[in-house]
Amino acid sequence: MKITEPPRTPEQRKADLLHRLGREIDIWVATADTEGVPCLVPLWFVWHDEAVWLCTRLTNPTGRNLRDGRRARLAFADTRDVVLVDGDVETFTAPEVPPEAAEAFRAKTGWDPREDHASYAFFRVRPSAVQAWCEEHELPRRHLMRDGAWVV
Repeated sequence: MKITEPPRTPEQRKADLLHRLGREIDIWVATADTEGVPCLVPLWFVWHDEAVWLCTRLTNPTGRNLRDGRRARLAFADTRDVVLVDGDVETFTAPEVPPEAAEAFRAKTGWDPREDHASYAFFRVRPSAVQAWCEEHELPRRHLMRDGAWVV
């Protein structure tokens, strides 16, 4: 999108966002440890049952931060089509993860962490706030979700 094009409606932004959640495979995951030290990594994900599902080891900083901090900010890599998702995190070990979520993750990524090392865990990020915009002229109506409810 170019700045000379008219801004998308909030409804179009939501449709574009949901399309990206289904199409993209990587998402940036920002967390912080108990001392506030930030950590930013890309992870595979799947959008399933109105939540973003991630998987990583509980033994690495991101896994510990997701489990202990219980909050994350997610973003796609494209700086001309910005999506920011803030959410609350729940942690599931491989035996605890809902089978439908694990299967959706496997179907999208081709990898089933349940069959890998026992230190892998799944993380459900339930969005509490979502922003999406292309260029400055879409900033005024960038909020698509607030307090866990879609506003469009």
